[in-house]
Amino acid sequence: MESSHMAVLRIDPFPSQDELNVLWAEAWRSPAPRNFSNVLSRSLVHIGAYADERLVGFVNVAWDGGIHAFVLDTCVDPGMRRQGIATRMVMKASNVARERGATWMHVDFQPHLISFYRTCGFRHTEAGLMKLK
Repeated sequence: MESSHMAVLRIDPFPSQDELNVLWAEAWRSPAPRNFSNVLSRSLVHIGAYADERLVGFVNVAWDGGIHAFVLDTCVDPGMRRQGIATRMVMKASNVARERGATWMHVDFQPHLISFYRTCGFRHTEAGLMKLK
């Protein structure tokens, strides 16, 4: 665990479905519950940020089983934003992914997040996206 700014980061905490869905509803304004068990069982690493034992931030790193890792679902409770929690989570996730064998870290993001991901160490690349459903 690592502490700073009131939030404690935990590596692979496997939060409950309820904890994740409460955070998801707040951070993404998405009330539809999701089942995260299949997602987390395939993670290379995931990081939870906790304030007073409450999940206030989350990031997941999926991977291809080889050298490529993918940052997904970076989110922080709206009341806890602008404190560096997301940056700390992504940086911690990057370090753990490297320790666990990943060579490349990928992330897709909307244009308004460019400076955030640059701060985390990402550089711009071209990528493609296809909606399957």
